[in-house]
Amino acid sequence: MTKLSVNINKFATLRNARGGNLPDILKVAQDCEAFGADGITVHPRPDERHIRYQDVRDLKPLVTTEFNIEGYPSPDFMDLVLDVKPHQCTLVPDPPGVLTSNNGWDTVTHQSFLKDVIGTLKAAGIRVSIFLNADVSKVEGAKSAGADRIELYTGPYAEEYANARTQPQNFRLFNDYKDTARAATEIGLDINAGHDLNLDNLRFFKLHIPQLKEVSIGHALVCDALYFGLENTIQLYKRQLQD
Repeated sequence: MTKLSVNINKFATLRNARGGNLPDILKVAQDCEAFGADGITVHPRPDERHIRYQDVRDLKPLVTTEFNIEGYPSPDFMDLVLDVKPHQCTLVPDPPGVLTSNNGWDTVTHQSFLKDVIGTLKAAGIRVSIFLNADVSKVEGAKSAGADRIELYTGPYAEEYANARTQPQNFRLFNDYKDTARAATEIGLDINAGHDLNLDNLRFFKLHIPQLKEVSIGHALVCDALYFGLENTIQLYKRQLQD
């Protein structure tokens, strides 16, 4: 079954809105695992507007499933990841002030940079995934840079999936996802996915990308938890990922 990694950034956003330690991010991570999550994802940003660098360090000894740290490989970020040594580091090409990740790497233009960064992470024993658009032309660059996996940026998929209810003839974009996943698998790259996946669109994606190893979901899952409760919500998402 495809693994579900819960991104806990939004819980940290809620905590930071009032100060103090409510909700307790460490307990949230432990509860997510107890409720069935296969991993915990965090995305510390330079302004620490949600997950803080110290949160990441505090989480490391507590996370018993897979720990995934994602972010732009700035010097500070690299120092953090090399100190914490998560199971996986997901590299995203976010500029410092971006609200949320909204594009994948150009693995051709940034090949040399990615190769250096990935080499450093892998030398520390960290599996590396890189955020990629549904674009076959960028797959070989991910492989040659040394990545172990790609994480398909599913924001455009989610938008097109929603639009397909009224304009099904326009749902051609999904072929790009299938083609990119197939091309990556053929050269030995595993497939992750994330961004705007939810209870409505996740099952379709899973069924049509059988190579899918892992999804990272935060915003939608936290929103659903407001209505269904965290434990029940995690189980609802895992049900969408069953083979």
